Amino acid sequence: MWAVGPLVRAVADTLSARFNPVAVQGELSGFSRAASGHCYFSLKDDAGQLRCAMFRRVADGIGFAPRDGLRVQVRGRLDVYGPRGDLQLIVEGMKPAGQGSLYEQFLRLKAQLQAEGLFEPGRKRPVPAHPRHVGVVTSLGAAALRDVATALRRRVPHVAVTVFPASVQGAQAPAEIVAALASANAHRGERGPCDVLLLVRGGGSLEDLWSFNDEAVVRAVAGSALPVIAGVGHETDFTLVDFAADLRAPTPTAAAELCAAPREQRLGELEYLQERLQGAAQDAIDTQAQRLDRLAQRLGRPAARLSQAREHLQVLQARLQGGTRLWLQRQTSRQQQLALGLPQGVARGLERQRERLARQQAALGLLDPRLVLQRGYAYLTDDAGHAITGVAQALPGAALQATLADGVLPLRVRGPADA
Repeated sequence: MWAVGPLVRAVADTLSARFNPVAVQGELSGFSRAASGHCYFSLKDDAGQLRCAMFRRVADGIGFAPRDGLRVQVRGRLDVYGPRGDLQLIVEGMKPAGQGSLYEQFLRLKAQLQAEGLFEPGRKRPVPAHPRHVGVVTSLGAAALRDVATALRRRVPHVAVTVFPASVQGAQAPAEIVAALASANAHRGERGPCDVLLLVRGGGSLEDLWSFNDEAVVRAVAGSALPVIAGVGHETDFTLVDFAADLRAPTPTAAAELCAAPREQRLGELEYLQERLQGAAQDAIDTQAQRLDRLAQRLGRPAARLSQAREHLQVLQARLQGGTRLWLQRQTSRQQQLALGLPQGVARGLERQRERLARQQAALGLLDPRLVLQRGYAYLTDDAGHAITGVAQALPGAALQATLADGVLPLRVRGPADA
């Protein structure tokens, strides 16, 4: 006879030896995440259901948000929870069912585009707080368009809205979305170009939303000259467009709300600004009124100001008269001093000139040729009085004059025959 505990352990060992590891596919049901981060749920199909537990270390690495109704593939090991004797699957890996290849493509393309910098926060454009013209890229028959139109009409009925139609599902959808984005960027309506673009679509499976994971669409969103708000799917749905867009909204309606604050809020802001403007204007008026009162008080006592000006003028007049007298006294004293010193100065100047003249006379006397003649020299000239400075000038028979210290001596040049 088995005891309960050993029997449960034996069953658990048999399951582990017979089935583990195991992979199973089913629909998520009752999914919950505890405060510890561990997840608990059931996998079900038409034939039954299986309790599952996924610990935090696994849940943090699956790369998507599980939700009820989502079909998934899980791998793990079967076990029996002893305290209750319940069969459970300890999940060690999870991915969307039937979408394994698509999901792998999603991850590869995401890694590639992320490495290129298309998802960097620094390249995102700011969304205008008060757009005047909103562009919407979606299908004309989509419920998302009705949701967006309703939200914009309710919140900002004065804002212009232009729809750029494009399929949001199917093989033709990526090319149409790229063309619609290009058309929106080139659009110039009556109210000018669009200020912001809404790229929206309702929820669906990964296959339904795959157009928004297309590389050409993602690059078109990242390269848009206009800021783009992506509102694709439900809150738990993520596409590559969400990462490339300038702003991600959890739903199409939320995308419309992000770019259009309620009219009542804007009117409230205007009223607040009006109150501030009126207050500032009133403060300025009060300040100028006080300044005017002070000026009026000063202007109301002209006699006092005139008396002050008269007193100031008298002070200046007294200072001018005193300064003039002092200047005249100084000039008179200087004139007297100059008058007393003038004769002495003239006498000293004459004496200095006499001494200078005497020195110059002495120097000139030293150059007097008569002093040279007194030492025995003679000065020869011809009849015309020209000085004889060389033998060639004294031709035989020529009459010369020799000037000596005490007179002039006539001479005649004798030739060799005369000798």
